[in-house]
Amino acid sequence: MPGIRIYKQLFTNCIGWSQCCALELLCQHSAGSNGKTQTVLLGLNEKSSTMAGSPLTTHVLDTALGRPAQNLAIDVSYQRSESQEFDVIARGKTNSDGRAPNLLTQDQFLAGVYKIKFDTGSYFKTIPTVGFYPYVEVVFEIHNPNQHYHVPLLLSPYSYSTYRGS
Repeated sequence: MPGIRIYKQLFTNCIGWSQCCALELLCQHSAGSNGKTQTVLLGLNEKSSTMAGSPLTTHVLDTALGRPAQNLAIDVSYQRSESQEFDVIARGKTNSDGRAPNLLTQDQFLAGVYKIKFDTGSYFKTIPTVGFYPYVEVVFEIHNPNQHYHVPLLLSPYSYSTYRGS
């Protein structure tokens, strides 16, 4: 399979699709003889290597539907230190895999406070679903702009979660 690094490994403590997808794993889930979900790791998604040029990446997963959130608008803002106001420095939309590649170049990426605004309200209207959050803003601080930062969003109509990924 192109773009897939093949592995043969059995995980017995995997909690299912959302965990594998969040970790960028390609898995096959089945019920084991002991009643636990067994997961065979088929491969590691290498799409992240094609986005290596962007120091800031994101991935939006619709956990209610069990699939990536496609065409979700994203704004990336940088906070001015003197006024504490945010200026939009990049805009994008998630692709069919729920990712927004090439948001920033390494030259644009400085130490400071950033905000990613996810337009969840417009996304929910397209699927069509009534959501509770019209948008989600994730504010975070970059201390070392030479590192890669991945800020995923796990989304459902009435909840969301985020974390610093890898």
